[in-house]
Amino acid sequence: MNVPEYSIAPEIHHDIMTRIKSTEQEHNVKVLYAIESGSRAWGFASPNSDYDVRFIYAHPKDWYLSVMLEDQRDVIEYPIVDDIDINGWDLRKALKLLRVSNPAIGEWLQSPIVYINHNHFQTQVMALFKQYYKTERGLYHYFNMAKNNYRGYLKNEYVPRKKYLYVLRALCAARWIERFKSPPPIEFTALVTAVVDDSALFDEIQKLVVEKQHTTEKALGPQIPILNQFIEAELNHFNYQFDKSDVDQNTAALDKVFLHMLDFI
Repeated sequence: MNVPEYSIAPEIHHDIMTRIKSTEQEHNVKVLYAIESGSRAWGFASPNSDYDVRFIYAHPKDWYLSVMLEDQRDVIEYPIVDDIDINGWDLRKALKLLRVSNPAIGEWLQSPIVYINHNHFQTQVMALFKQYYKTERGLYHYFNMAKNNYRGYLKNEYVPRKKYLYVLRALCAARWIERFKSPPPIEFTALVTAVVDDSALFDEIQKLVVEKQHTTEKALGPQIPILNQFIEAELNHFNYQFDKSDVDQNTAALDKVFLHMLDFI
């Protein structure tokens, strides 16, 4: 499969960094980690794809010493301006979601496009994610993502090309989890190369990636039978009851990293 381009144009990179700095000043926070998410990080961005910037931030330590902490807002969100979609989660929220194997955290921590990585944040928190990761929760997430997108978008005569890739990415992620018992990589090329063994299917996915990279986000095309057959077979394969109750109650490792990060604010 072709190796995708993960660089960000210098002027866009400068704009993103400027917005992050403005966010820190506006909200009196420190951005610990900021990355590109979505199709640019996955490796199949269209020429007009948005920039999906995601970040994890922390307040000064005293902010967390509040009787009403649970009522405080723990996200920062902005409207999309000039194709830049930027929002983030508070460190405490991010670690709580990590504890329940939230896949978004795992994907952020593996992004190939990193804007800020304060005090080796990625290395420390990725180790935590692997420690707390529960495969059944990952399977449940990606199965439902694939099922909902397939039913919602891929049953018509003409279908959005990007939705094909969303469904394929989710199913390949589920295959990875089932096969390797670990969080799946975010980069689509690495994912497909590792889990798609059928050469005809692999070639068709490759063609779809190239098409997506050279068409607009809303591009439509006819159904691709070999992809639909694969998708339906995988949905049938993963359509079993998942036990989502298995959550690690020991938060000592999370608390340690949380307090360590606050020492640098």
